[in-house]
Amino acid sequence: MKTGVATITLDYGKCPKWLFERMKKLGGIMSEIMIEEFGVEEFLKRLSNPVWFQTFGSLLAFDWNSSGLTVVLTGALKEAFRERNLKIYIAGGKGRFSRKTPNELLLIAEKIGVDGYKYCQISKLVAKVDNSLIQDGFNLYHHSFVLTEKGDWAVIQQGMNTQKKLARRYHWYKKEILTEDPHSGIVSEVFLKKVLNLTAKESKENKEGIIKILNDEPKLEKEAERILTKTEKNLFLPNVEFHWHPIVEENFNLKRLRKTMTEAKFIKPKTIEELLLIEGVGPKTIRALSLISEVIYGAKPSFEDPARYTFAHGGKDGTPYFVDRQTYDETIKIFNKALSISKSSRIKI
Repeated sequence: MKTGVATITLDYGKCPKWLFERMKKLGGIMSEIMIEEFGVEEFLKRLSNPVWFQTFGSLLAFDWNSSGLTVVLTGALKEAFRERNLKIYIAGGKGRFSRKTPNELLLIAEKIGVDGYKYCQISKLVAKVDNSLIQDGFNLYHHSFVLTEKGDWAVIQQGMNTQKKLARRYHWYKKEILTEDPHSGIVSEVFLKKVLNLTAKESKENKEGIIKILNDEPKLEKEAERILTKTEKNLFLPNVEFHWHPIVEENFNLKRLRKTMTEAKFIKPKTIEELLLIEGVGPKTIRALSLISEVIYGAKPSFEDPARYTFAHGGKDGTPYFVDRQTYDETIKIFNKALSISKSSRIKI
C-alpha cells in the first residue's frame, strides 16, 4: 500500500499540552525503535499507509475519528524527529505552517544535500492534485511533507468539508507519476457521489483531451467559448448529450476562466503536471477543461469517489476509555528502556 485517503469527523478542539508532550515522547521513542529495527525507508512507507498512520495516532491516545489526529500526530512527530535526530524530517503543518513548507524544505534540503527546489515542486503538485484533479468537496488546510536524508519522501495532507463536518486525509509515497491512480490504499467513513476524479485510469483520455485543447488550433477556442457560455446559463447545447458530466451543476466565472485559459494556452503545457503548476489553475479551470474535453473528444472523466475502506480504533475522547496518564508514562519508560537496551546490545556486538 503506497498511498491513501482517510475521511474523519471535523474537530475544532485543541489537543491538551499534557497529551501532546506525551505523544511526542512516546511517538519519538516508538519511531526510533522502528527505524532501528526496520530502517528509515520502511518507517516512511508505514507513515504513508493511512490505516497504519491512524492506528499509530490511536495508540498514542488521540481520538480515532478526529481530524485533529492528523495535525497533532504530524506535529508531535515533527518535533520528535528533530530532537532525536532520526534522519527524517517533516516540513509544513496546519494552516499558516503549511504555507511555510517550501521554505522549510529548502532549509532541510540544504542541510542534507539534496535538490530542495525539486521537492518544493513535488509538494506543490501533490497539493494541486488533491485539490483540483480530485474534486470531492474537501479544501486542503493541512500539508506535511516528510523527507529522508536519502531523498525519499511522503506527504500527509488533509482537507475539510464544513458543510458535512468531515475532514479527509490524503497520503502519498514517492510516486513517479503523480497524476494517474496515485491512491492505491484509501480509507474513508463515507462514500460520496459524483466526485470528479481525473487521477483515475478511466480519465486518461479526458486528460489527453485537455492538453490537446490547450495546444491545438484556434477553432477549439470557439468551441470552448460556446460550451462555457451555455453552461454558465445552465443551458444544454443542441446535439450534445452530457452522459457523464453534471452540467446543470456548473457555475463558471467566465471572465476569470477566460484569463486563466488564455494564460495556459500561451504557456502550452505538454502534460497535466505542467498545467497544474500554472498560476491560477484551480478546480474550476480543471473542471471546465474536463467538460470541454468530454464534449469535443467524447472523452468521459471518472466520477467515482476514490474512497474504498473503513476503519475503527480508540482515543482520548473516552472511546473506549479515557487516557490513563500513569499508564501512558509507564509505557514511555518501558519503551525508553527497551531502546537503551537495544542500542547497548548493538554497541557490544
